[in-house]
Amino acid sequence: MKSIFVKELKQFFSSPIGYLSMGLFFVFNALFLWFIEGNYYLPTYGFADLNPFFNLAPWILIFVIAAIGMKSFSDEFKTGTIETLLTKPLAFKDIVLGKFFSIWTIGFLMLLPTIIYVYSIQHFSIDGSLDYKNLISAYFGLFLLTGAMAAIAIFSSSLFDNQVNAFLTGLFLSFLFYYGFEGLGSFNLLGGLDLFFKKLSLDFHYQNMIKGLIKLSDVIYMLTIILLFIGLTNYNLQKRIQ
Repeated sequence: MKSIFVKELKQFFSSPIGYLSMGLFFVFNALFLWFIEGNYYLPTYGFADLNPFFNLAPWILIFVIAAIGMKSFSDEFKTGTIETLLTKPLAFKDIVLGKFFSIWTIGFLMLLPTIIYVYSIQHFSIDGSLDYKNLISAYFGLFLLTGAMAAIAIFSSSLFDNQVNAFLTGLFLSFLFYYGFEGLGSFNLLGGLDLFFKKLSLDFHYQNMIKGLIKLSDVIYMLTIILLFIGLTNYNLQKRIQ
């Protein structure tokens, strides 16, 4: 697993596209938070907290993580290097986990520069202090959410030889699990099932963490989504190779 992990990270950072992806995440967040007046514009938000950032970041991550992960397996199948990869003494799960953790690590590295927002928001506070408990909880939630999207991205990539198809599928599934189920439940058309569908949404559990509430049930749900898509990726690879 370690060799795959290192190989994927080296490939990502050896290409300008890698740095561009990370840069775009930071730039788009900065534009909506500091320059474009709207729902996420911090100077007129009225509170010294980063809730606008934590509500905005997942929507950008949906696109960026899908783009980063789209070539994980689709490119291997298209070029035929998957067969070379399988000749090495690696189990399917080692290959899947190596690629997954590399994308999750890249996602974590994308979040690190946003710490500057914490410093920047302090001047909106009367006494210069922030609720660091909430900030840590929210960042932890965003970190888990990034992992869930990374797992969805590699699964989508394992389905196709074409990167565009992998990207679009990853985009759709990430949206579905982040907000789609919650949106379905918010129509109040399903009676007792409305709450059930809302709880299927990653955003439902993520919002608790933004509020500073780290519940075991929320953490377990996000980890379950990660394990589910890693398992599906592993199963799909074995099925395609056989």
